[in-house]
Amino acid sequence: MKVRVDDIRDKVLDLSAVEEVTDYPTLAVLQESGECVFLAPLRLHLTVAREYDHIRAEGSVETRTRLVCSRCLAEYETDIVSPFTIFYLRSAGVAQDEEVELAEQDLISVTFDGDEIDFTGEIAEQVLMDIPFKPLCREECKGLCANCGADLNLAECGCSRDQANLKFSALKNLKLEK
Repeated sequence: MKVRVDDIRDKVLDLSAVEEVTDYPTLAVLQESGECVFLAPLRLHLTVAREYDHIRAEGSVETRTRLVCSRCLAEYETDIVSPFTIFYLRSAGVAQDEEVELAEQDLISVTFDGDEIDFTGEIAEQVLMDIPFKPLCREECKGLCANCGADLNLAECGCSRDQANLKFSALKNLKLEK
């Protein structure tokens, strides 16, 4: 999604769009790698306004994904809804190799060049930040049995739950002679 800077003069732009995940290269790579499956296109709602020396973009991105639980390996579906606010500033021409100290507002700021602002990178970033690092089908998921691999959410497997210290497991059959 792109916006011409000249279109954001004195009025606020309200934008809505439905875009395919394949239009966002980082999300397409995530899907191709099998980390998640996007079940719906991205629904975007964006309000863009000029404020002083910057442009403020407020909005949200929504989609539905299928993930694999990191405990029980079951697939589950979840909605991703990510509200965001990003400030766009004209590039000041600072060289990329220079070290610059960032203020708090700089952490949610992005620079742009030219007469258009492309929101693609920031929208993809918002989706990526809302995909859990260790997905859980539910908070109380019991996972799989470490011995037999049974799904403990379905039933108990009967394996012993004694905690063995694996550090010394190689010494359990050691016999000392006198």
